[in-house]
Amino acid sequence: MALPLAFFAVFFGYPVAAIVGRGLRAGGHWQLGQAADVLADPDVLRVLWFTTWQALASTALTLLIALPAAYVFARFRFPGKEVLRAVVVVPFVLPTVVVGSAFLALLGRGGTLDELWGVRLDTTVWAILLAHVFFNYAVVVRTVGGLWAQLDPRQEEAARVLGAGRLAAWRRVTLPALAPSVAAAALMVFLFTFTSFGAVQILGGPRYATLEVEIYRQTAQLLDLPAAAVLTLVQFAAVAAILALHAWTVRRRETALKLVDARTTAHRPRGAAQWALLWGVLAVIAVLVLLPLGVLVERSLAAPGGYGFAFYEALSSAAAGGGTFVVAPLEAVWNSLRYAAAATAIALVIGGSAAAALTRRAEGTGRRGRLVRGFDALLMLPLGTSAVTVGFGFLITLDEPPLDLRSSWLLVPLAQALVGVPFVVRTLLPVLRAVDERLREAAAVLGASPLRAWREVDLPLVRRALLVAAGFAFAVSLGEFGATVFIARPDNPTLPVAVARLLGRAGELNYGQAMALSTILMLVCAGSLLALERLRTDRSGEF
Repeated sequence: MALPLAFFAVFFGYPVAAIVGRGLRAGGHWQLGQAADVLADPDVLRVLWFTTWQALASTALTLLIALPAAYVFARFRFPGKEVLRAVVVVPFVLPTVVVGSAFLALLGRGGTLDELWGVRLDTTVWAILLAHVFFNYAVVVRTVGGLWAQLDPRQEEAARVLGAGRLAAWRRVTLPALAPSVAAAALMVFLFTFTSFGAVQILGGPRYATLEVEIYRQTAQLLDLPAAAVLTLVQFAAVAAILALHAWTVRRRETALKLVDARTTAHRPRGAAQWALLWGVLAVIAVLVLLPLGVLVERSLAAPGGYGFAFYEALSSAAAGGGTFVVAPLEAVWNSLRYAAAATAIALVIGGSAAAALTRRAEGTGRRGRLVRGFDALLMLPLGTSAVTVGFGFLITLDEPPLDLRSSWLLVPLAQALVGVPFVVRTLLPVLRAVDERLREAAAVLGASPLRAWREVDLPLVRRALLVAAGFAFAVSLGEFGATVFIARPDNPTLPVAVARLLGRAGELNYGQAMALSTILMLVCAGSLLALERLRTDRSGEF
């Protein structure tokens, strides 16, 4: 636990505490009265209300649309199922700025709906809600569907033999077993939408702002650190409560359920109702997932002189961005790949150490058990803490020896690794816990050191899961935006930062280049994910 704790203390706890402390201290004294002033501001209260309201609405809408798909993937067998399972996860690993770009191309001014029917939904709450459903659809499908596929269908069949109707059997047998998994998925969706930044920044316009967007505005535009610090603490408290609830639901989900091999529970659809459900889910996936991605590609090819690669060719020239970049935008591709590779290596070392420590956790409710569960929760905090606060905290803390990293390219991978570590831990942990402890004990009896036992016993068993964890860390590192937008240097932008800069400038060429860069980023993320699905034959991990 020492290495992950040290890493999180230096690169997460210290920057966040420093930025909050700088905002709430003046003249050497704590200005706690500022918190009451900020929280009494009607504009801040409006942001808090909208953040909570849109997160609840996004969660409810996501569950409503995604639960039928979870059932279809769990219980039905149909051609192309594995490819489609990978396709629905693509939005989840896409950067939020790409999600915003896709929906802007579909719903915004001059977008597909505007051209066909004169309908614009950008700068409306509906665009934000649809983008959140698009982004979080896979969370429900994979979390709930994964457990649903392992529930023994004979339990529900026995209830029907005893006289229960189809709905009553589902409500009394299946739903109670699924409830912890549904709750865990709902909490994760709520967490991601509560802290939403990129999609709201692009689609919400000046009218709508979440807490994360307001923290960015107060920090970067208004330079009001006290207000940003108070809002960061509010978000931190909310995220801690959500994570505590999530940990509780996960523990309930892990309690004694009779699970079977998922391959034995799926069957071809039977009857008109099941076929209609399957086709309905496929239609939803086509409209909700494939259409925005397809429109994104179409817009990247729709050059002024007709369809072609003019926008892609313009990416090779810095002058084509109208002064937006010091270097050619295309260099952002190489920068992102380089940064993501370094962030993945860091995340594997830190996350692998943390997962190994959690594997030896103490059972029960003793002090050691509580300590390790607290350590587990700490590892998840970067997913919900303001990335804007982390990025700005990097700037004001890592600026003097021995940690003067302002001019170092490692600053970006370190910030990206904070987001990658939770994915590594959650992917490796179930696999490591499944390794029989007696194998390690036998190796120790035969004279192997702990390091050699890990290398020769654990590593061969978890090698596939390690590759999956690396893939997830790489994909989420590619898309990290909230912290990177602060610390990426103008001559070394990442892909998400480059997309945001292009979208922030007027002109058809800038817009087309943003669509082209977004398409490149989408293809890289999708390729990584499809490669993972080929590796992931055992469905190991929690993602």
